Amino acid sequence: MRRFSPAGDPGTPDARSATRYLVWLAGRHPVYFGGGITLGVIWMLAQALVPAAIGRAVEAGLAQRGPDALLRWALVLLGLGLVQAGAGILRHRCAVHNWLGAAYRTVQVTVDATNRLGAALPRRVAAGEVVSIGTSDIEHIGSAVDITARGTGAVVGIVAVSVILLDASLPLGLVVVLGVPLLMALVSLLIRPLHHKQAAYRESTGRLTARAADIVSGLRVLRGLGGEPVLAARYRERSQALRADGLRVARVESLLQAAQILLPGVFVVLVTWLGARYALRGEITAGQLVSFYGYTAFLVSPLRNLTEAADKLTRGHVAARRVVRLLRLAPEFTDPARPLPVPAGPGELVDVRSGLALRPGRLTALAATAPQDAAEIADRLGRYADGDVTLHGVPLRDVALATVRERILVADNDAQLFSGVLRAELDPHDRADRATVEAALVAASATDVVEALPGGLDGAVAERGREFSGGQRQRLRLARALVADPETLILVEPTSAVDAHTEARVADRLGAARRGRTTLVCTTSPLMLGRAEHVVFVEDGKVVAEGRHEELLATEPRYAATVSREEDR
Repeated sequence: MRRFSPAGDPGTPDARSATRYLVWLAGRHPVYFGGGITLGVIWMLAQALVPAAIGRAVEAGLAQRGPDALLRWALVLLGLGLVQAGAGILRHRCAVHNWLGAAYRTVQVTVDATNRLGAALPRRVAAGEVVSIGTSDIEHIGSAVDITARGTGAVVGIVAVSVILLDASLPLGLVVVLGVPLLMALVSLLIRPLHHKQAAYRESTGRLTARAADIVSGLRVLRGLGGEPVLAARYRERSQALRADGLRVARVESLLQAAQILLPGVFVVLVTWLGARYALRGEITAGQLVSFYGYTAFLVSPLRNLTEAADKLTRGHVAARRVVRLLRLAPEFTDPARPLPVPAGPGELVDVRSGLALRPGRLTALAATAPQDAAEIADRLGRYADGDVTLHGVPLRDVALATVRERILVADNDAQLFSGVLRAELDPHDRADRATVEAALVAASATDVVEALPGGLDGAVAERGREFSGGQRQRLRLARALVADPETLILVEPTSAVDAHTEARVADRLGAARRGRTTLVCTTSPLMLGRAEHVVFVEDGKVVAEGRHEELLATEPRYAATVSREEDR
């Protein structure tokens, strides 16, 4: 799929970039988009010519008593009806295709953008923003592309009627030619305030959705702390503010809806009144009068289509601005212009800033006086934060990101469980056999979690794994990392939420499960540190001591103090 790339700086988009995005969407399906406009024009022209055919039939067939002419114009009227029906059906089919294409193409490019942002997404975009794009914005964007067929047909229909009326009666033609732009100018007075109020309402919706997501994800903690009433009151306050914004939008929209009926109605009354006066004065024939009545009735449809098009294009423009804002966000890390190859097989992974060097094929534990220091080192090793890190002596910043992700896996407690079958959750790429998955569950001491789940490995996992406790989710995340079996696995506090007995089992089994592979465990747990082949102690972001757990306890007081704090908890 070709990616939408608006020009300019990757900041807040201007109106021009939102328009380009809508044009880009329309260009993705040129046959259906062009066909919809062509059929919309034919559909509206067929309707516009019906009053002329009726007028000719009345004048030639009834007023002049010509049965042959009456039959001929009746057949013309039938043909116009058939063309109108056929073109209307096909136009609607194209319009639905354009709506679906624009809406779900937006979903695709949004997902593509979130994938490109990767781990930076939560720091750059609120969850509610992405949800709002996938729920409300796609509808408005699809409608904006859909309405182009009817809007174009309405313009052509009004032009055709104006030409016909100018030919029949110059004053009536001028009323249409001058009246339609005047009506659209009056409607445009409502479009600008509607645009601003819809943008404000959209901003409020995104913020409230993000707050709701935060409350739902942290509801258990909120109840434990007694903070549920406070958050509920704040949410209620924000919800009422959103309601007020929605009412302000509704007021302008109600005026626009009223204008869609009132202004065309006034216009029709004016044209009908003028036509009747000209007929009474003998300036137009009876057939022309009937045609004028038909034109006035016909003009209601294109005029309403034009005002509807203005409304939907405004909504689509507001929604497109939100989408473009997301698409213009650049990922924190991109592939180098000329990626360097990395030798195959396990190699030494070195973080120059901290002085940490991971020897290949060894289980290493990292204990830090400050947990954030360990997390920062893990992020640098996994290329989630910039740093001087080398693998096989090759700087990671000069290696393709896909290669880094394939060879180095960082598993921390921010990782989520997704809804679906547990087996697919543990092995998303479906590369491992059942024995490998079961061995990973044993190493993570998570077999009891699977046994308690109805259906076992084939059982369904709810959103975010909410049916599991914190310790159960942590063990399943560890099992998923072990199933992936990367060349280098970095685990950040993998047992912080489990009891001591479970932690001891995990510590005993992890080394065997990762034998021959490079593994780094960031932890201050004595159980995990005691099972590691090598322990690195970090203070103020720097490696200050290395060795076996027992050696460091005996020779490094700062290490002993850090581990003792963990034991006292």
